[in-house]
Amino acid sequence: MPHTIINPDSLHDPVGFGYSHVAATSGELVLLAGQYASDAEGQVTTDDFAEQVATAFANLGKALAAAGLGFEHVARLRTFVVDHDLAKLAVIGEVIGGIWGAKPPVQTLTGVAALALPGMRFEVDAVAVRG
Repeated sequence: MPHTIINPDSLHDPVGFGYSHVAATSGELVLLAGQYASDAEGQVTTDDFAEQVATAFANLGKALAAAGLGFEHVARLRTFVVDHDLAKLAVIGEVIGGIWGAKPPVQTLTGVAALALPGMRFEVDAVAVRG
């Protein structure tokens, strides 16, 4: 792994919330655009929030693979949630936990009024590290 996840004892344990505090990197950065629950034509595939989150992360995995990388290379996530609430945070945390377990990437979650397309409820972008 070209980066190290650090959760200092002097800060709260963020893992249950689906993120870590620090990602120290030493390789080439790969920037991944926002991914959402899109089909091959770029249309939103579902209105269900949990399905949108799962599909967005699956699409992020496809973008990573196209760069020759995997989820283990992701150092930073930014997530965008329409009408954010704690139930949605739990869904996101569950998906992130399923992918990264006890070492999730650094993440900033932003609640927003709307996203780029009608029906989008979730979007995630990432910074990965190669090398």
